[in-house]
Formats: sequence, C-alpha cells, structure tokens
Amino acid sequence: MSYVEVSGAQVPIRMWADPASVEDSAMQQLRNVATLPWIRGLAVMPDVHFGKGATVGSVIAMEGAVCPAAVGVDIGCGMSAVKTSLTANDLPGDLSRLRSKIEQAIPVGRGMHDDPVDPTRGHGFATAPWDDLWDGFEGVADAVKFREERARKQMGTLGSGNHYVELCVDMSGSVWLMLHSGSRNIGKELADHHIGVARDLPHNQNLVDRDLAVFVADTPQMAAYRNDLFWAQRYAKYNRTLMMNLFKDVVRKEFKKAKPTFGQEISAHHNYVAEERYDGMDLLVTRKGAIRAGSGDFGIIPGSMGTSSYIVKGLGNAKAFNSASHGAGRRMSRGAAKRHFSLKDLEEQTRGVECRKDSGVLDEIPGAYKNIDQVMEQQRDLVEVVAKLKQVVCVKG
Repeated sequence: MSYVEVSGAQVPIRMWADPASVEDSAMQQLRNVATLPWIRGLAVMPDVHFGKGATVGSVIAMEGAVCPAAVGVDIGCGMSAVKTSLTANDLPGDLSRLRSKIEQAIPVGRGMHDDPVDPTRGHGFATAPWDDLWDGFEGVADAVKFREERARKQMGTLGSGNHYVELCVDMSGSVWLMLHSGSRNIGKELADHHIGVARDLPHNQNLVDRDLAVFVADTPQMAAYRNDLFWAQRYAKYNRTLMMNLFKDVVRKEFKKAKPTFGQEISAHHNYVAEERYDGMDLLVTRKGAIRAGSGDFGIIPGSMGTSSYIVKGLGNAKAFNSASHGAGRRMSRGAAKRHFSLKDLEEQTRGVECRKDSGVLDEIPGAYKNIDQVMEQQRDLVEVVAKLKQVVCVKG
C-alpha cells in the first residue's frame, strides 16, 4: 500500500497502516505528536501500536528538538543477523543441546557475565573503538556513573521481554544467526534520567502530553542528552556485535565437522535518533520501533517467536523519511496476552521451534503480535525482501 494521510495540527500524519485498524489510544498519541511546535514530519509504520508518550512504530522528524520518550527507554535497541555456510541438512533432529549451549554462552534476563568479556580476544573487536566507548563513559550523566561495573558485565547479554537469540533457516535452506537486544540497563537508566530532566523544563509545561517533553537546540540539556544518547546507541551496537560473536563461537564448536563460515553482519537500530536532511532542512529523526530503509540499506524485520522474519533492502522512500517497520508490532498488551492465551496455545503456536514454552514467555506468544506477512504487504513501497527466515531455535530471557 501507499500511505494514507490523516490531518494533524502542525503536520499531516502519513500512515502506512489503516487508521481504522489502529487503537484509539495510539491514534491519540499520533495526534499529540503532531501538535509539537518543532515537528516537521510524522510517518507511521504498519506495526504501529500504543507506547509511552509516542507510539511504537513512528518516525518523528523535528527541527532543533528531540523528545527522549519518543526514542524509548531501550536506547539503540535493534537487530543483527548473519548468514552462515550451514544448511538445514547440517542441523541435528534434536536442537535442545544447541539451545542450552547458547544460553550458557549468552546471559539472558537480568543476567550478566561474571567478569566483563574481553572483546579484543577472539571476539571481533579492534581495541581502539572499544576503548573509545569506555573513555566516553567518563562524560555521561553523573546519575548513572555508579553503574559502570554492571554496564561492563552486561555487555554481551540479552535481556528479557521481546529480546531473543535465534537460529533460523531461510527458504533456500541456508542457516542464519539472528538476535534482538539493546543498551541493557545502562541505556534505560540514561533514558529515565533525561526524560525526568526534560519534563521539568519550562518550555514543556504546556504540552498536551508531558511525556512528549523535548530538549531544544543550543541548550546544555540538549547537549548532555545528545552525548548520552549517542553513547548508549554505540553501547547497544557493540552489545549486539559481542553477542553475535559469542553465538558464532557456539556454532563453530557445535558444528566443527562442517567448519561453518559467516557472512557480513547486518545490524540495524530501531529505537534511535539520527541527523538527516530532508527538503533542505537539517532534522533530528527519531525512529521508535522503526528502521532506516534508505535506498540499498539492509535491515531486519522480525515477526514473533513462532513466525517468519525478513531480511530487507530499503527503497529510499523520502515520504517515510527512509524508514520501515521494526517488526510485526503487538496487537495486544502483555497483560492481555497472559489473560487471553494458555500454555497449550503457546505450545501450539511455537510447534517446531526449540524454545521456552512456559508461563514466563506467555506474553510473547505469536498470537499477541500482528500478522507479519500483512505488515510486509503494507510496506511494499518502503522495502524489498531479500530473504524470508523461519526460526528453529529461539532463546529468550
């Protein structure tokens, strides 16, 4: 589909979703965002749903301002994927051992490594960028400085919620490694700190929703937020890279005879801010639950723990600020999913996937998410499909 335009106070709301299918609370959030004085454009992805302040699945372009709640509390959250030389024929019938080895190598939930992983020893990092990351920690908000040891130990860990590590097979039988995670607790604490600062600023007192509080250009608060935001985005990217290398180590050991090799890593944030230029304006583009899909950009659009995921290439649609959806998007809240579905439903909907099938992940059941194939159909003018994947192992926190 092409987009549908809905009127907004400052800018039209361009929607790659049927407005009638979007819950009223999410539509109200979109209208609220469109009232912001600094906004220059708003694009809505087909996976849109209610969030804090701003919907998940929205792309907000502002001039001289940025809204920390519109980035989300998991700064830099995103996806990584790597194609391997393995094929489905290389996989054993019982994948429980492989899942167990992944869980041993990559801490999940609130877990962390006993000691920080040295990423320069066999984990694919050059020393300089890694040192630069931690040198940069010296300049982040004092409110989170005491978390440095924890942040170091959580580097290379998964987290919980909708984060996961998966082994997938594409339609041609090739095996892929894929994972979803962000900036862990340090990103959340930085986000919470700055959201609190923004809410108290004088220029935010008359907004229709105080959760849409912004920082404006040429202020010390904006400078501090941008510094911490971009630091957390780097942390998130390194976290995924380190996890992917730990994942590769497991695969190398488990499939020694096949001597697996790995392709180029595809990595894409979907909760972040980027400086981009549109219609002659330098804008701060916030993608909350959306990926960059500029012409030729590779991206990852996952479904859920029992459905298909897609490797895509962007088509560079400027009307969407060169963006696409970040996944299927939830169609019901976590609480509603737990009330609506049973463990038997979970088992049925994840049949054929080696994964947890207990009450701790019931809120992640595929039925709680929108239909990923329909979401892909709605954004045919935003991305083209490179590969369709289906998971056979899914690790969750």
